[in-house]
Amino acid sequence: MGSTGRRRRRLAALLGATALAVTAGGALAVPAGAVAAASAAVDFGTHCVPPPIAGLPPIDGTTTAQITVDNTTPKVGDTVTVKYKVVKPAASNPTDLALPADIMTPTGKITLGGAQSGDFTVAGPKKNDPVPGKGAFPPFEMTGTFTVTAPGAITLSPGDYNIHTSYILELDTPCTVLTPPAPVSETITATDGTQTNTRAITLGSASGAPGANVTVSGANFTPGATVTLAGRSGATQTGDTATVTADSQGAFSGTLAVSDKTTTGVVAYEGSSWSDTKGAGPAAYVVIDDTPIPDNSQKLTTTVKAGDLSMTQAGDAVQLKAVDFGKGGPSTGSLQTVTVKDFRGGPAGWSLTGKVTDFTGPGAKIDAGKLSWTPACATKAGSPSTCQPGSPGVVGGTGATLASAPDGTVTGGEFTVDAGLSLDVPAFTPPGSYSGVLTLTLT
Repeated sequence: MGSTGRRRRRLAALLGATALAVTAGGALAVPAGAVAAASAAVDFGTHCVPPPIAGLPPIDGTTTAQITVDNTTPKVGDTVTVKYKVVKPAASNPTDLALPADIMTPTGKITLGGAQSGDFTVAGPKKNDPVPGKGAFPPFEMTGTFTVTAPGAITLSPGDYNIHTSYILELDTPCTVLTPPAPVSETITATDGTQTNTRAITLGSASGAPGANVTVSGANFTPGATVTLAGRSGATQTGDTATVTADSQGAFSGTLAVSDKTTTGVVAYEGSSWSDTKGAGPAAYVVIDDTPIPDNSQKLTTTVKAGDLSMTQAGDAVQLKAVDFGKGGPSTGSLQTVTVKDFRGGPAGWSLTGKVTDFTGPGAKIDAGKLSWTPACATKAGSPSTCQPGSPGVVGGTGATLASAPDGTVTGGEFTVDAGLSLDVPAFTPPGSYSGVLTLTLT
């Protein structure tokens, strides 16, 4: 585990007259784009078509991209969140006009192979560094989800992508893979699970103008069922809906007119309202606002920038209560409060876990399995996610969950995590100070 993966804070638990102290300083921070071990950047030939107004020929170049996932070992029925990062686009600014920051909206597709085939859409925020005239487009990142429908090794390859710029004119630069599929960037291994919902949808495109029709294709729905297609703005359904009927194989293909400019995705579900057990999606989709600006008017735009997943703690020492030789029993204390801040603004949740070493002292040790905790956590008002405490019980050398927040359409927030600690000291443990190291890991 390096700086691109998980970073650790270590708490040293010292029994008796000494304290449970931090042995590594600094706040833990997991970058929003932390890379899974199996993921690799890949190069592939790309055919990019500049906007017609530029009067330039197509560009055949090389794109460098990397795909990462939030779960490399999902079960059938799980929804996997995927990030598609274009490290080096093949296209560049086709004009001599410098482009300001935050006017580029990327969309694209990812191709599945191996145990599961097909593709799904991804979309990114309108976020970029300034681009000089004829300068290279900067890196960008897109996010989407897909539902695992089959066990086995599933490969993920970068697909076609489009760069939409909103500055003076609304322009597109579509880039297609010259020899599809592109090389595999990520592989996950799916197993059979207890979940039975394998419904899945794909979109014909990942973006469109207000009111544009998007083709929605579905599979594994109930044969003959009426299926509602709907737009999503975060976790809220928009007013854009349509209905289709699944065929005898549980498949369908329909169109949905998407007008709501806050749309972030499209879902499909059976029944009168959304249900995780009878729905699929959301598949990433964004509305490109190309509404002309009236005369004598000015369009005002702002950007909300994504941050990091991080943790800090209130102090670096915990005093556990002393126990008597010949009696032993619980040596208790409280974990220093840990504050988790999830400012990434994406769909991924988080997990805070801990494990402890044996407690060593004068010629003896207390087994790691003797330390237990009772977790508690609180969520700051207004946070999209809700913190869930881990189960009370043994921490031990194999570890246990202290707190977590689940995946969701939009996640994030600020959380405080605490725990009561209890070390069960054997009655005739030799007198002296005993210490062990409790390691907390945030992912």
